Amino acid sequence: MRGILTIAMLVMSNAFMTLAWYGHLKFGEIKWFSKLGLVAIVLISWGVALFEYFFMVPANRLGYKEFGGPFSLVQLKVIQEVITLVVFVVFTVLFFKTEQFRINQLIGFVFLVLAVYFMFKK
Repeated sequence: MRGILTIAMLVMSNAFMTLAWYGHLKFGEIKWFSKLGLVAIVLISWGVALFEYFFMVPANRLGYKEFGGPFSLVQLKVIQEVITLVVFVVFTVLFFKTEQFRINQLIGFVFLVLAVYFMFKK
């Protein structure tokens, strides 16, 4: 159960971080948002990213073996990286219709998923 909760919290964390890092690129289409300067955009993104920490830090503590979780530190990091890619791909497909994934990018994603497999292999 701790493993599933950890992964769910990592997904939420990455959703906020992806929105903070890349959402402002799309939000520029909103009239009032497009008039803001770079400093304002950075501060808004930082405010969104704050919520990332509300999920990431507890997820890592909950999932880490030293605190009773099922994952090693390296496993947590690799899981987080793959979740980041999955969230990014979903975000890109939903919000950036002009972006297309090429076969070499998809192959790279597959290799990262394989990295998770090998991280858990005994």
